Formats: sequence, structure tokens, C-alpha cells
Amino acid sequence: MNCDVCQENHATVYLTQIVKGEMQKVNLCEDCAKEKGVTDPTGFALADALLGMDSDQKSSEAVDLMTCQACGFSHAEFKKSGRFGCSECYSVFQGGLESLVKAMHKGTRHLGKIPSRYRVVKKYNDQITELKDRLMNAINEENFEEAAKLRDEIKLADADFNASNEGAIEN
Repeated sequence: MNCDVCQENHATVYLTQIVKGEMQKVNLCEDCAKEKGVTDPTGFALADALLGMDSDQKSSEAVDLMTCQACGFSHAEFKKSGRFGCSECYSVFQGGLESLVKAMHKGTRHLGKIPSRYRVVKKYNDQITELKDRLMNAINEENFEEAAKLRDEIKLADADFNASNEGAIEN
């Protein structure tokens, strides 16, 4: 893969940035990366950004002395490695983590991955459950016109789901 900047050399540095939900990837060769300052470790103050620290020397020194009681890992070690020593470090250094995690990911709660087939089935089941609940309410309220519409919506949703999943079931 060639460098996106010079289009000549082989790319060895790969950057991925998500801006407003859109992922942008840049592939750079060693020379272009140095030219852009990408390989300069002082150009990325990730640990300070994570912890919401400014460039104020006094607060920076005080934070560098913070250590996790569970594993003894310090903020200075975190700045060097970009990783925490244990799960307790997240509590100790939580100051600016939430805002950065929100900026980097869709949220601050890990939900895991869902297989696409399951997502379709779950959406269908949720829709049918909601329609059936509304149908029962309409029947209990003796609103039979609404009940008939909901019955037809349920039949249509069933037919759509079955038609769109015939190929998936056969495979």
C-alpha cells in the first residue's frame, strides 16, 4: 500500500480518525510521517488528554506522582505506555477518561457486538411485541377499527419478515 501523501513510498504508518461518526484513514510512509510530525511522541499527549490535564507544569508534576494503590502503576508510566496497569487504575485516573472515551467511541458503556442476523430478528420480535400489546389494548378498549388496523400491520410485518428471510433460512 502506497503513502496517501507522496503516492510513491510504501506506507508504514496508519492513522484512523473518527470525526462526526465518519472514519477517515491515512496511510503514510516514514518520510511523510516525520514531515507531518506523526512520529514525534511529544506531538501526541494522549495521556494528558485522557486525564484532562492542561500543560500547566505544577499540575502535570502532581498528576505524574499519582499512583494506583492496587498495582503501584503511576501516571508517568501510563504516559509512557498508553495503558493502565490494572482495572483499579481506571478509578484512580478517571478524571478525564469519560470525555475522551465519549469522543473516541459511540458511548461510555460497552455493549458488545451483535450478529447482524440476530439484530434483524430482535428488531422484528420487538416490533411484533409492541404491535400485539397495542392490539390487546385496542381490544380491551373496544376500539375495533384500531384493532383491525393493528391485526393487518402484524400480518404485514410477519409476511415481510418471512419473505426477506427465506434465503437466510435455506442457507
